[in-house]
Amino acid sequence: MELRDYLKVLRRRWRLIATVVLLAIAASAAATVQMTPKYASTVRLFVSAQSGDTVDAYQGSLLSEQRVASYADIVTGPEIAQRVVDRLDLDESRAALSRQIKAEVAPNTVILRITVIDASPRRAQRLAMAVATEFTSFVQQLETAPGKKQPPIKASVLGPPETPRNPVEPRPIRNLGIGAVLGLLLGIGMAALRDSLDTSIRRADDLTQLVGAPNLSSMPFDHRAGKRRIITDLDASAPRVEAFRVLRTNLQFTNVDQPSKVFVLTSSVPDEGKTSTACNLAITLAQAGKRVVLVEGDLRRPRIAEYLGLEPAIGLTTVLIGRVALSTALQEWGTPGLSVLTSGQLPPDPAELLQSKAMAGVVDELRRSFDVVLIDSPPLLPVTDGALLAAQAHGALLVVRFGMTTRDQVRGSVERLNSVHARLVGTVLNRCPQRGTAESYGYGYGYQRRTPAITGRSPSPNAKMPSPGGHALDVVGGGRRSKK
Repeated sequence: MELRDYLKVLRRRWRLIATVVLLAIAASAAATVQMTPKYASTVRLFVSAQSGDTVDAYQGSLLSEQRVASYADIVTGPEIAQRVVDRLDLDESRAALSRQIKAEVAPNTVILRITVIDASPRRAQRLAMAVATEFTSFVQQLETAPGKKQPPIKASVLGPPETPRNPVEPRPIRNLGIGAVLGLLLGIGMAALRDSLDTSIRRADDLTQLVGAPNLSSMPFDHRAGKRRIITDLDASAPRVEAFRVLRTNLQFTNVDQPSKVFVLTSSVPDEGKTSTACNLAITLAQAGKRVVLVEGDLRRPRIAEYLGLEPAIGLTTVLIGRVALSTALQEWGTPGLSVLTSGQLPPDPAELLQSKAMAGVVDELRRSFDVVLIDSPPLLPVTDGALLAAQAHGALLVVRFGMTTRDQVRGSVERLNSVHARLVGTVLNRCPQRGTAESYGYGYGYQRRTPAITGRSPSPNAKMPSPGGHALDVVGGGRRSKK
């Protein structure tokens, strides 16, 4: 992965990272609140060499510097702790007391700082004084040679330790900072792991390489789509409306030799938006002056009648069993040139009806009567209905939901279409984020400058359209080739 790929991962997973950081900060804050405040009392000792005939000033200074480094270790050892326990008659062990004592040497000096940390400020001051007293006495005994009265080195207390007023622990700012850093690292790690395990489709280029067919359009995500599924409820310049215009234009250049075209819109699994895509594509084609018929081929979970506000009782199944004529079952919708054949009553075995000769006759009659026939079919993987309908059409459009449909599901759908010798003419990547993805670049660019409107008249195969980058695009067979 390149740096750009990592940045994309962070941009896609920023909510996960932010959540982990906030949780880590909250955990640090909770731990900080529960911690017992501790106070530190410090006493300073001066280590010096005794003056004498055998020790001059320079040698005495070197000896003091050598000794003071060793004294810092002795202060925190068990010997001094045991002396303090006995002196103050403490209940705690010498090991516990040793953990409360810290010693350090001031750089380039012979001054030893002894710090005692305790939950009580007065007790910390008392312990620090006791440690200093016992240490000076221990040094005198340790350094005095046999037969000598005075040691060559002595440690002197520079002053009594003060009673601390403010606690040194806990440190809220430090703890929260550490929690934020650890949360950030953990969040980034979780985001990278989740992204590496995520096999869902997130780029149109990846989808094109996977299926071997062009992505005809990328539909932007609209949080209002659940209540406003039909594009006639949206503004004419809305990004989703423009995306369907792109789909309509690209679709017109597939099967250019066919006088009429029959397309099946399907998906891999449910809830990918195939029905709303079929409805809006039919409306967009009709707005361009095409005679379009939208057929409800999903006889298991029909939704077209609900979305378009039509009567579902009489429809495809009614025609297939011969109760009404096809012309009677067709319903006109608001946009001129758009007819809809709803599902009718749901049959017990939809697959048997869809692969019947009667169904082939209905499709053939619709093909002769309309410019474009769009059939909304069930998902390919759960049932075989979609593959059966795709085998009777000129091509299939596969609707793929951004961030939900997996690569394995798309491969399975392509294999299901190939098994019935159906042609996959292209894909539609649905619910794409309008920002932060490569698929969102095209939405809205045309509304900031005057561009020719798409009319009902189909452009020639070599027609050029303006691209987002300002280059000319040759649209041939649903693909784009950039020309400077």
